[in-house]
Amino acid sequence: MSGVTLLSLEDREREYSPSSCIGGDYMPFLDAYAERSAAALEGHAVRRELPYGDQPTQRLDLFVPPGKPGAPLPPLLVFIHGGYWQELSKDDSFFGAPGALDAGFAYAAIDYTLAPRASIGAIAIECRNALRWLHAHGAELGIDPSRILVAGSSAGAHLAAMCCVRGWTEDHDLPAGVPAAGVLVSGVYELEPLIGTSIDGALSLTPRDAAVWSPMRLPLATFPQTVICWGEIETDEFERQSRTFADAVAAAGAPRPELFEVAARNHFDVILDLSERGTLLGDATLRLLEALRDRTP
Repeated sequence: MSGVTLLSLEDREREYSPSSCIGGDYMPFLDAYAERSAAALEGHAVRRELPYGDQPTQRLDLFVPPGKPGAPLPPLLVFIHGGYWQELSKDDSFFGAPGALDAGFAYAAIDYTLAPRASIGAIAIECRNALRWLHAHGAELGIDPSRILVAGSSAGAHLAAMCCVRGWTEDHDLPAGVPAAGVLVSGVYELEPLIGTSIDGALSLTPRDAAVWSPMRLPLATFPQTVICWGEIETDEFERQSRTFADAVAAAGAPRPELFEVAARNHFDVILDLSERGTLLGDATLRLLEALRDRTP
């Protein structure tokens, strides 16, 4: 290990197990994702299983608000799910669609190949390819391809951060200005502490993997305007990672992220506020989308 963390393996096991703060049972929160996602599908028009690649896992679903003739195309909120790169899917990720649509914004949820079938680096490239596809097809899909906000929770926050990085040697850059903003919730931005934990069983991380797949270690000078947050009921490491990454972004010369803790929320339910007006996270997300909408071309 390079000295990024001084925690013992036992400590890292606990600190990177977010369910340790809620008694160990996180299934009710996954059930909430599924229930709210099913409700979003029933109440809104959606284009399902749009292919951004050749593999069956490389699909996304897209919600677009009703348009008015001659009106500008709406900005797009793209959500990348968590699950430590090895659980969940886009089908659990539609809970943010209703709030976005009510505010006049489009919403997309991305699927990707789960570990161990894919490495974290390969998953990051899949997510970047999804943004490339949305940018290339934006006009025909009814969205503004220059006004894309990428959001993610937990491992999804890591992947969203990887979409915001330019100059990553493992992949060529996304089109200029894509994404235009980010929302990173309860993320892991330095992967090295995961090495050797039970989480690593499906990931098989090496020190080199941590070096090339950790946003903390990549060029950050061109990182877009970003919200970085976490729930109050989380382990110290998730808060530390968020604060340290926000400091690294600002130190690189990029816009200082809006950084905050969400009271009375844990690692699993904080993301349910993603686009809910009247919540700390939802209002911050909608402000970013409004700023993109109102930005001079």
